[in-house]
Amino acid sequence: MGRGDLTNAEWDRLESFLPRGGARGGRWSDHRRVINGVLYRVRTGVQWRDLPERFGPWETVYKRHRRWSADGTWAMLLSKVQAAEDSAGGIDWDVSVDSTAVRAHQHAAGARKAPPRGSSKGGRPGDEPGGSGTTETGRPAGGGGQIGECLGRSRGGFTTKIHLAADGRCRPLALVLTPGHYGDGPQLEPVLELVSVPRLGVGRPRTRPDRVLADKAYTSRKNRRYLRRRGISHVIPERLDQRRHRHNRGSRGGRPTGFDRERYKKRNTVERAINRLKGFRAVATRYEKRAYIYLGTVTLAALTIWLRT
Repeated sequence: MGRGDLTNAEWDRLESFLPRGGARGGRWSDHRRVINGVLYRVRTGVQWRDLPERFGPWETVYKRHRRWSADGTWAMLLSKVQAAEDSAGGIDWDVSVDSTAVRAHQHAAGARKAPPRGSSKGGRPGDEPGGSGTTETGRPAGGGGQIGECLGRSRGGFTTKIHLAADGRCRPLALVLTPGHYGDGPQLEPVLELVSVPRLGVGRPRTRPDRVLADKAYTSRKNRRYLRRRGISHVIPERLDQRRHRHNRGSRGGRPTGFDRERYKKRNTVERAINRLKGFRAVATRYEKRAYIYLGTVTLAALTIWLRT
């Protein structure tokens, strides 16, 4: 077993959820070897062609990662691991939300505006995550230039932004990609809508945190109304300009927002989750042209964090 490969305990947690069979009734290459190859690339950021020979043909490793990024297999595995943690009471539901900008490599530019569909390697778009794999999955909707592939210009240059919600143990619960120049505040709702941890027994997935912590970028009235409507307690500081505006309006300005300074200190958990994600070099720098493949890379990094925490 090489450095960074799945341990026996980690493999045992994933093996039963992996797809059976291969294209047109064929056999998959060994799942464990291929996943270790993808992990090696995500951890080191090397080019796919430079993968060590012990992982098998690089094309097999890359195509498996591309397929599982497209059909949601990586996201399904992350959901299964989260469900097992929640059933054991291992999730701290004081959820923090934040974002981080990721510099895009020059090779991330140049994706075609309309990805090809229906080719012999594209298959049907209706494949289920973790299914039998009788056909290659179709690529998700994308294209549309740089914005469609979540690439934008910000003060950091050519960037993609990762918006995430993290539990109280510094593990990502939900991930959203946007171009680098998009603001943080409007993404609070999309991120929290993706928080969904299934139950191992009977019952609907858990989607509502006990509390949400966020910085001043998320302090809009729209976000506060959304959280109140869902019955979620929140700790978000009010900006000075909002405070002055409320005072200037007098009684029409409404009551001051509640703010628990001691609880707010716990918001550093999302910063630490971001640091863990960026410990993976293929997350810290985006090399993929397609947003869905990069999201698969970030999801696999998040899955690894959950397995090893």
